[in-house]
Amino acid sequence: MIYVTGDTHGEIERFENRRIRSLGKKDCLIICGDFGFIWENSPKEKALLHKIGSKRYKTLFIDGTHENFDLLSAYPVTELYGGKVHHISGNLYHLMRGEIYTIEGKTFFAFGGGESMDKDFRQENGTWWKAEQPTEEEIAYAAHNLEKHQYTVDYIITHQPSMNDMGMVTGRRKVSRLSAFFETLSQNVRYQKWYFGSLHQDKVLRHSQCLFTEVEKIIG
Repeated sequence: MIYVTGDTHGEIERFENRRIRSLGKKDCLIICGDFGFIWENSPKEKALLHKIGSKRYKTLFIDGTHENFDLLSAYPVTELYGGKVHHISGNLYHLMRGEIYTIEGKTFFAFGGGESMDKDFRQENGTWWKAEQPTEEEIAYAAHNLEKHQYTVDYIITHQPSMNDMGMVTGRRKVSRLSAFFETLSQNVRYQKWYFGSLHQDKVLRHSQCLFTEVEKIIG
């Protein structure tokens, strides 16, 4: 079975959720960005990463806007479910931008990153990293992968939403290169459902779902 949830922000208590605790060896948990456990590289943080990686199920996360991208990029790149991943520890993996994974016979397009609303109040390369914002090359790579799949996937996993979904959840639309790209995806890619985090709300929309603390079962 496959489950998906929203931003965990380095809170190990989130893994005590009743539904997550019941996951077994063949299950996967996908986190929609702001994983938050790769931040300071302290012994305590390394122990938490080992603890998560030691769980019997796989934990798969995309990056959000509150990650230490210098640390994240240093992890070894390998392949899992037909796409590139950073292997963090044991059963813990980072799903990389623009990759398409096949899990339990279903395809997942993953694209992390975004733009921090509070970046002007954070320190570059200390509490904020420019790498949170996807590059033109990453967007082009994603578009190329989608073209290879005839612009059809079963599920889309992102941290931030499309412009339309942003408006549906918050009542406002923020225009950026990434939100414009996501809006293009929403109009041109065939998919069953789109899951995203970042807005710290749990809300079901017509073809998408905003997740924070809810744990949604999507296959099984």
